[in-house]
Amino acid sequence: MEESSEESIRVREMIIDDLSEVFHIGEEVFTAEFSKNLYRTWDEYEITTLFNTDSELCLVAEAGERILGFALGTTVKKHHSPWKYGYLVWLGVRKNIQKGQIGSKLFREIKRRMKEQGVRMIIIDTSADNEPAIRFFQKQGFGHTQEHVYMNLNLSRKTKKKAVKKS
Repeated sequence: MEESSEESIRVREMIIDDLSEVFHIGEEVFTAEFSKNLYRTWDEYEITTLFNTDSELCLVAEAGERILGFALGTTVKKHHSPWKYGYLVWLGVRKNIQKGQIGSKLFREIKRRMKEQGVRMIIIDTSADNEPAIRFFQKQGFGHTQEHVYMNLNLSRKTKKKAVKKS
């Protein structure tokens, strides 16, 4: 397949005209089946916020005119810390071409850009059961995997209240 040959793939900064296509690729990749425990939802608000605040860390990979994947990141400077952190918020590649080095190319470019901005550590997060993502990031050099616990309380469920007997 022509579009998956590494030479024909170009990584560039996302432009406003790419937002819709990036959103649709994310809808295809980040579904409820992808991770039933995903604590962040894929939505257009987060994409546009990242694009408006950190556009140089919003990248797309394309072959010809077709967008194949994207990487969306940001940087964080913590108060009282000399370190600047990079946070790779989302990385997605079209499902039918996920083994074609597109994710690696996107990651290398966002890592290069973060390093240029003075980032000393890149952080990613994914579900503990997302083995393909964990393997991918380990291949990129990530280590020190830490699991964390998060809990939720669904406030939209109607609960039956016990009748209180008046005396």
